[in-house]
Amino acid sequence: MQQWEKLSADHQKQYKQFLQRADKNKVLKLLPELHEKAFAEIDCLTCANCCKNYSPRFKTPDIKRISKLLKLKESAFIDTYLSLDTEGDYVTNTKPCPFLGSDNYCSIYEDRPSDCKRFPYTDEDVLIKRPVITLKNSTFCPAVHHVLEHLLKS
Repeated sequence: MQQWEKLSADHQKQYKQFLQRADKNKVLKLLPELHEKAFAEIDCLTCANCCKNYSPRFKTPDIKRISKLLKLKESAFIDTYLSLDTEGDYVTNTKPCPFLGSDNYCSIYEDRPSDCKRFPYTDEDVLIKRPVITLKNSTFCPAVHHVLEHLLKS
């Protein structure tokens, strides 16, 4: 276990309390700078935990765009790569993501699902509005951990 993972596990209660009590406007003003700082220090290609262990939702526009890129009918794309989760969303049917290469590069990066483009939500209101997701993300994404640690100190 890396040091940040242990620290994140130890701080889950503090993160939860902070997210519940945070001044949303103050936090939203801080997020762009904290997001930039996190990604100046963290290289997703050394980690790829999100792609290795979780799946984004594939919404209809994502399915249309990616199936076209792969020259597959939408139904064939769905049958080959996706399944429905308990919430009725399409997600990848394998872990790691079938589009993740051994070098941690995404083979469909330019056309990836919108959830992938937005992840880990450290520069948008999802960080505050969806604390359950933020807490979960902080356990496997060093950028979320980094942002939360800085918010605790602000």
